[in-house]
Amino acid sequence: MARRARCPDSYTRTAIAFHWILAALIVCGFSLGWVMVRIPGITPDKLRYFSWHKWVGVTVFVLAVLRLLWRASHAVPALPAGMSAWQRGAAHAVHALLYVLMITIPVTGYLYSMAANVPVVYLGTIELPRIIGPDPVLKVVFRTVHIALNYGLLALVSIHIAAAIKHQWHDRDRLLSRMLPFLK
Repeated sequence: MARRARCPDSYTRTAIAFHWILAALIVCGFSLGWVMVRIPGITPDKLRYFSWHKWVGVTVFVLAVLRLLWRASHAVPALPAGMSAWQRGAAHAVHALLYVLMITIPVTGYLYSMAANVPVVYLGTIELPRIIGPDPVLKVVFRTVHIALNYGLLALVSIHIAAAIKHQWHDRDRLLSRMLPFLK
């Protein structure tokens, strides 16, 4: 798929929808994860939260892949002309890492479930295939990696939000308004 030659002034409605739906799902998934691991014992609520958390993770994975395919075939707005080289590099690095994490976090959660011998049944109806068997060592590894990547995502999202706010209201380069058209 070829990119369009001309860079648009703002993101497409589809790109904006992907961005905000994924953002909401990531907040939801992180919040569910935060709550569910603090519930003592095995309770119906805890099991329900784990299921919902997995459903959100699978949805994030699918939408992130679709978003990457969309982005590969559609031009993105150019960064503001006055942005320094290090800021441009940081912006590209943060975006790349966000995409990597939107893919790897659900994968590590899925592998953690498999290693823990807990099936992932999407929306309570579609059992995802088991690609690894139960393994107590891998269970600990994938759980640890899944948690660490989530905290890394939290840090990157915080940087992303802070940079967007700084550009919109301090630098006044309308960077945030490209993803929030009502700010124009």
